[in-house]
Amino acid sequence: MIRSLVKLGLLLIVGIIVYNFFFGTSEEKENSRKIFGQVGSVVGSVTQLVRSEREKFDAGKYDTALDKLGGAYKSLRSQADFIDKKVLKRLGDLENRKAALEQELDVIQAGDAAPAIPPKKGVKIDPKAAEQTAAKAADQKRKKERLQRELDSLLKDSEQLLQEVQQ
Repeated sequence: MIRSLVKLGLLLIVGIIVYNFFFGTSEEKENSRKIFGQVGSVVGSVTQLVRSEREKFDAGKYDTALDKLGGAYKSLRSQADFIDKKVLKRLGDLENRKAALEQELDVIQAGDAAPAIPPKKGVKIDPKAAEQTAAKAADQKRKKERLQRELDSLLKDSEQLLQEVQQ
């Protein structure tokens, strides 16, 4: 209900701005131009944010951590003769969590692969498209933050397991 009201309010605001842009007084037209310019600025900022996060992913921000965990797990498995069954089960659980994180990372990277096209000067920007782009960027950011928290948790659990095995 509230979501519908917010959408209706946004639609009404956009409608007023578009109306003022074409049919308003000179002052209203100027205000509409400023608003469209600011929307363009927001789209450009979101595009820049998405590009910087994509560069971090391309640089392997998460891949290296997952690769190191994989190496540690292989090392533990190679010494499986000296490890009890509880540790092997926990190791299997950690490997499953790692695999799930890798799949999630692939999904996030696929979402980043869609290129954001920066607005051209002098071209009117669709406010709805700008809103969708901003929402997509915010969603990607939330996914990356959740992935980072899960990766930190996995690293902590892996360290605990390694310490138990060493004792």
